Amino acid sequence: MFTGIITAIGTIRETSDRGDLRAVISCPYDPDGIAIGASIACSGVCLTVVERGGAPGDAWFAVDISGETVSRTAQAQWAAGRRLNLEQALKLGDELGGHIVTGHVDAVGRVTGREEVGGSLHVTITAPAEIAPYIATKGSITVDGVSLTVNALDDHADGSCDFHLNLIPHTAEVTTLGELAIGDAVNLEIDVLARYLQRMQSLRG
Repeated sequence: MFTGIITAIGTIRETSDRGDLRAVISCPYDPDGIAIGASIACSGVCLTVVERGGAPGDAWFAVDISGETVSRTAQAQWAAGRRLNLEQALKLGDELGGHIVTGHVDAVGRVTGREEVGGSLHVTITAPAEIAPYIATKGSITVDGVSLTVNALDDHADGSCDFHLNLIPHTAEVTTLGELAIGDAVNLEIDVLARYLQRMQSLRG
């Protein structure tokens, strides 16, 4: 379980094919604080640590990424050199500064707008029809692992929607979202309550 509050930016140092995709990710954590078997959200994808090492402030950890996970997430993010938003799993007593995030990607969206507005960054993302009904104005959504609030929403005839985000300078600086460009793919996770609503509605259908 996560909160969508990013604690570090990591970089994929190398990848290898071991049946599943093995990625080694450099990060500024203390390796003694990374347990084998622990969960770390990597740009919104919950992955399990299988190796770790390095020194405090210059650590690394390795994860295995299944073909299923690769197929359901933003494809370009699993390449060497890619920067990832990192969050270690929530511990009892930690501050819940964002919203409840599971690290399970519901769909891949596409950046369709980017504009500087009053010092902040206005980003528009198009979400596919399968999750569009579960995105709401002033509701929470996770984009590449970052907990954000939907400012506005535009529905399309094909069932997809555009949702609008306002990123303050701090968020743009301490996450990878400030680097987003039009056309980029992003991992989307709908609010956990909307996930259960989606399941109930599908059973009724």
